Amino acid sequence: MNETGFQIFSKMLPVGAQLLHAVCLTCFLRPFMTRREKRLLLLCLAYLMVGLLDEQLSSVQGTFNLFLTALLTALAGLLGLEKKLAFLLAVLFLNTKTVSGLTLESLFFLADQWYPIPADPMETMFFRSSVRLILLLLSHAGLLTIMLYLLQRQMLKRYLPLRWRELCYVGLIPIAGISFGQIVSRLLFEVKDGIYFQLYERHPAFIAAVPLLALLFYAGTWLTIVFQQGMAALQEEQTAYFAERQQIQAIRVRIHEVERFYASIRQLKHEMRSHLTNIKGLVSCGEYASLEDYIARMDESMSSFELTLQTGNPVTDVIVNDIRRKCLALGIRFQVDFHYPAPGGYDAFDVGIILQNLLQNAVEACEKVNEDERFIVLTGKRKGRFFLIEVKNSFEGEVVFRQDGLPVTIKKEDTFMHGIGLSNVRREAERYMGEIEIKAENQKFSATVLLQEKH
Repeated sequence: MNETGFQIFSKMLPVGAQLLHAVCLTCFLRPFMTRREKRLLLLCLAYLMVGLLDEQLSSVQGTFNLFLTALLTALAGLLGLEKKLAFLLAVLFLNTKTVSGLTLESLFFLADQWYPIPADPMETMFFRSSVRLILLLLSHAGLLTIMLYLLQRQMLKRYLPLRWRELCYVGLIPIAGISFGQIVSRLLFEVKDGIYFQLYERHPAFIAAVPLLALLFYAGTWLTIVFQQGMAALQEEQTAYFAERQQIQAIRVRIHEVERFYASIRQLKHEMRSHLTNIKGLVSCGEYASLEDYIARMDESMSSFELTLQTGNPVTDVIVNDIRRKCLALGIRFQVDFHYPAPGGYDAFDVGIILQNLLQNAVEACEKVNEDERFIVLTGKRKGRFFLIEVKNSFEGEVVFRQDGLPVTIKKEDTFMHGIGLSNVRREAERYMGEIEIKAENQKFSATVLLQEKH
């Protein structure tokens, strides 16, 4: 390779590096994106655009990191990401890119010391230098891919809620790692009094110290994610337990009310003979005006004995009829085809918690829809050893899903408690070796829960 060819190669190498890094970033972000098809190309183009802009502003340190983080955060909606998650993923990528780059810089410096490239002939020097640069680029891309995969796999193990506090905790170490990399990059190569110096030549101890510190930043980032996920899981479990206890207590209160209701019906049956005797007496005496008043009072007293929908179990009767009354008040069309499974292979309170959460979410979603378009459809049928519960309802707007498949809550008040309803449903389904499937299309939201009968 002659000098001209080496110059052309030197100009093309940064473009190849940008392409490889863009592919790594795209693969890293892909599992977190809810809209993948056309957004992947947009992501690659955004990375390349920032890279080219950074070449024009190379005199300003750290512009690439700032521009890329800002651009990914701004494009979060188009990529199907939450803004906080997009910011965190950008920071994690840049930290990993910096860490892997510093590690390989040290290894290739040692390779240069152990196997120096001969200066003569020139063609051989240019060729071997090109090969070494290509190996450095491919090694960097390979190490970056492995390290990003480990972070990605850990992030996907459990949903990590990102309020500002959690974002600061998780982002602190990778941001420090990026800053460390920026400082070291400025010190790696230095020209003083016309003489070219390398940091590792002047301070050999840094050959091991720099990659060690860089890897510690990466390990610290990974451990912070694990710790925050553990804390989030514990908090979610505590909140879910608290919410479940509240729901069970509310259901028990309503069951007592239903028991009093049935007791009143039994009492009414005993009183009917007396009422009939009184009615006969009024008729025989010709007291028709008094008879009309008497019947009106009976009708008024009996109007309270209303439990329209019967599902086959007192717990589910209470929940479904409560939701029916809410729907009547809000102008929501409520269609029910639910039959509690028999024999008792299911705990009524578990089924009640599933119904309570699904139907309450459906009512809240319908409240935001035009009154003439509000509807909820509840079905529950047994098929062999399986019990299928499905709730469909109208909704307005757009549903954004988390990486664990559950929708992101849009409620602002009491965010500590909100967003756990469907998590509770999933947990109840898992007790019965079942699952929940959620779909949102054409302004129709559907949640389907499959339960398997316990032996």
